[in-house]
Amino acid sequence: MSIVTKVSAFALAAGLVAAASPAWADFWSDAGAKYKGVTLHGVTESTPPSNYIKDVIAKEFEEKTGIKVEIETTSWDQMYDKAIKDMEAGTGIYDMVYIEQDIIYAYLARKFLVDITQLLADDPSLKAPTWDEGNFTTFANYFKEGDHLFGVPMEAFIKIYLYRKDLFEDPAVQAAFKEKAGRDLAPAKTHEEYTEIAEFFTAWGKEKGEQLWGATAQAHTGHPASWYEFFESVAPTFGVYNWGIDASNNYAASVANGGQMNSDKSKAAMKWWLHLRDIAPPESSASTWTEVATTFAAGRAAQGLVYGENAAWIQVDDTKSKVTGKVGFALPPLEPGVLEDVEAGKGYIGYYDGGAFGIPITSKNKEAAALFLQFMGQDEVQPDWAVAAPRITNNATYDDPKVVEMDEKLGGYYTMLKNDGKLFAGAPPYPFHAQVREATSPIFYQILLGQIGPDEGLDQMAAKAEEELKNLGYRQ
Repeated sequence: MSIVTKVSAFALAAGLVAAASPAWADFWSDAGAKYKGVTLHGVTESTPPSNYIKDVIAKEFEEKTGIKVEIETTSWDQMYDKAIKDMEAGTGIYDMVYIEQDIIYAYLARKFLVDITQLLADDPSLKAPTWDEGNFTTFANYFKEGDHLFGVPMEAFIKIYLYRKDLFEDPAVQAAFKEKAGRDLAPAKTHEEYTEIAEFFTAWGKEKGEQLWGATAQAHTGHPASWYEFFESVAPTFGVYNWGIDASNNYAASVANGGQMNSDKSKAAMKWWLHLRDIAPPESSASTWTEVATTFAAGRAAQGLVYGENAAWIQVDDTKSKVTGKVGFALPPLEPGVLEDVEAGKGYIGYYDGGAFGIPITSKNKEAAALFLQFMGQDEVQPDWAVAAPRITNNATYDDPKVVEMDEKLGGYYTMLKNDGKLFAGAPPYPFHAQVREATSPIFYQILLGQIGPDEGLDQMAAKAEEELKNLGYRQ
């Protein structure tokens, strides 16, 4: 074949391939051309999934569309403060904001967010061929009003029970525990077992002169992380759901009015948690979700309740963790009856946390932002993201070979998320979320500081919650 013939054949083949290529191959460059020169600004919490957006996804999107994306990652409180102040003032600084699952209902009530479903329906030219809301896991339902999506999920994880497999499987430790407890050492199923294990390892660490304690505690005396630990992770395992507030009963919080915030179950949960805090590493009284993770990763605790986004790197990232390959995962310890509540649709065993990116109604670049959110939400983007910053928001991600391989390294964490995620729940759908938290937190911190007893403190918190709900117009 002559050179000319070869070139002609190659050109023909290339033309056929181009003709056969899907139309979406050029969608991003074509769609991005309309917004040449636009720079999108986003604000989010500095977490592994958010940092991946900033460092990887934003750059890939810019390469494909020409639209520049600047993502500001900061602390949880600063992220929330900056986003809400921008939306309240209508300044339009941010085109994308991180929406934590527990605050979405307040944002929707205040009409802060763009209806993404409606925006794409109104302008079909903005909708990417690879975009399908049905690709998301059921976690996306937390960011919907009716069947309309107001946030594209970017992280989702459950708060689970971590334990040190190397300690739990050490013959010397096992023998010592059995001699003391009269039973085999295994991950706790009940609160009594969890306490027994915690007390054993705290005593073991002291006896051996090691920096080892029996449990973690997210018990900061002045940060909302401790309030969330109690109401979203501890109280449900005792059978106290939705913060102990009964929305169907005039938003009752106190037992006297039909609520559960100061119930016997709630008081038992508080005393259990405070005892664990007292035998946990000394930094626990200053620990938020971040410090709990670093405490466990440093090998300072034998067990603990840790958010899944941290559990994964603790197990596999030896640049940050001293216990890689030594971590076991289990469901939290429970009181009798809690699983029955879950099966009956009345309860849950812990917190299903996560967040989404939404578009503020005040954004000056809504259409370009909608392109970025679609790009971020594609099935094709998810596997590398899930491996780099463990989180799963799209159903197809579970079966990707890279993710399956990572699941094996994690000891089945993704499998647990897939199979047992239904046992966990996000925060209750309260538009008054922040107001009730802020109203009751000062009393809660007094309990932690020992300035007031747990029983009296919970009584005061329940009364304060009802007072705030009445002021807001929820209680009649």
